[in-house]
Amino acid sequence: MLAGVNDTTITATAVRADRPATFRDVFAVTEFRVLFGSFGIFMIGETVKMLALSVLVYERTGSGLLAALAYVTGFLPHALGGIFLLALADRWPARTLIVGYDLLRLALVAVLATGVLAPSVMLGLVAVVALFGPVSSASRAALLPEMLHGDAYVLGRSLLTVAAGGTQVAGFAVGGLLLGLVGPYGALWLTALTCGLSALLVRLGLGRRPARARTSPARARTSPARAGSSPARAGTGPAPRNAGGAVRETLRVNRELLGDRRIRGLLLAQWLPGSLLVGAEGVAVPYAADLGPGASAGVLLMAGAGGMLVGDLVVGRFVAPARRERWTPWLALLLGVPMLVFLTQPALVPAAALFAVATAGFAYQLGLARRFLDAVPEQRRGQAFGLVSTGMMAAQGLAAAGAGGLSEVLSPGVVMAVAGAASIAATLALWPVLKPVAR
Repeated sequence: MLAGVNDTTITATAVRADRPATFRDVFAVTEFRVLFGSFGIFMIGETVKMLALSVLVYERTGSGLLAALAYVTGFLPHALGGIFLLALADRWPARTLIVGYDLLRLALVAVLATGVLAPSVMLGLVAVVALFGPVSSASRAALLPEMLHGDAYVLGRSLLTVAAGGTQVAGFAVGGLLLGLVGPYGALWLTALTCGLSALLVRLGLGRRPARARTSPARARTSPARAGSSPARAGTGPAPRNAGGAVRETLRVNRELLGDRRIRGLLLAQWLPGSLLVGAEGVAVPYAADLGPGASAGVLLMAGAGGMLVGDLVVGRFVAPARRERWTPWLALLLGVPMLVFLTQPALVPAAALFAVATAGFAYQLGLARRFLDAVPEQRRGQAFGLVSTGMMAAQGLAAAGAGGLSEVLSPGVVMAVAGAASIAATLALWPVLKPVAR
C-alpha cells in the first residue's frame, strides 16, 4: 500500500514533545522507511560508482592524478549546483526530483559502463550530472519535516546521518569486493541497478506532494515580502519557470536567507565548528606516517567516523529534546578540545580515542535542527537545507586545504591542534547562537 500524507502526519505527530522519540516512533512512518531505504541504496551506489570510476580511469590512463580527480569529480559541481540551482528543490515536487535524479544517474552509469567514452569525457559527464545532486539532496532533506514532527524529526535526521556514514563504509566494502569479482565495468552495471531500485522505491513508496514554492496569484499578492516581513520570507511568491529564472531565483533566495540575521547565525553555527575540525582529518595520513611503521591513517579515520555515528545515535535517541538543546554549545566545544592534546603527538591508540571523542561532538547539530526548521520559511525549506549542505561542503574543503598548506611548515600534530583551536574559537564566537532561546 502506498504511503499517504495524511496517515504519515497522524503517525508522526503522535510523538510527545517532552520525551525523546524512539526508533519505533520513526520507523512506524511508512514514508520514512521508504526515504531511509532509498537513501541507503543511493549512498551505496554512489560510493561504488566513485570507486569503480577511479579504478577504471587509472587502468586506462595510468595517471594517479586523473584517478584522484575521478574520485572527487563531483565535489566542485555539487557546490556550483548548490549556489545556482537550489531553487528547483522548491519549484518542483520532491518525488519528481528525487526519481528524476536517480534516472539521470542510471543513464550516466550505463553510459560509463559501456566503456565507449574517453576518460576526460567520462569525468566531464560525471561533473555535469553532479550539478543536480544538491537539488535532489535538498528535496530529500525538506521532505523529512513533512513526514516526522517534533522530536521524531530530529531522530529521523540523526538516522539519515548515521545511514550516510554506515552505507559509505558498506559501499567501500561492497565496491572492493565487486571490483575483484566483476571488475570496474561490472561494478558500474550493478551500480545502475541500485539507481533503478532507488527510483522505483521512491516512486512507489512516497506520496504525491505539490511543489512548496507554488502559490496562487491571490496569495502572491499578499505574500510576506509585500507586507514588509523579514527578507528571508520574501521568496514565497510564484517562481519563474525557465532555466535562467531558476538561477536568478536561487541567487536571490540565497541572498535573502543569508540576509536574515537569525538564519545566517544558524547557518554559520552548522557550518563552522564541525567543518574546521575536518582540517584535522585532512592531515591524518602524514600524522600516521610520522608515528612510524604499523600506524595507519585508516584507524584514525574509522575512529572519527565511529565517534560521529555513536554521538548522533546516543544524543538523538536517549537525550531529552530540551536537554539536547541546552547541551548544544557544549557538544560543539567537544569538537575542538580533545584535538589540543595532539600537541603532545599521542600514539595511534590514544590518538584514535581522541578522534572518536571529538567527532562525537558533531551531535551538537541535532540541537539546532528544530530551531533552523522553525526559522526558515516553509516554502523555501528545500533551498535552505541545500544551502546548509553546500556551505558545509565548501567550509570542509577550505579547512582541509588550509590544513594541508599548514602541514608544509608545521608538524601534522600541531596542525591537528590548530584545527581544534579554530573549532573552539568558532564555537565561542557563535555561543549566543548555539545557546537555546529562552522560552
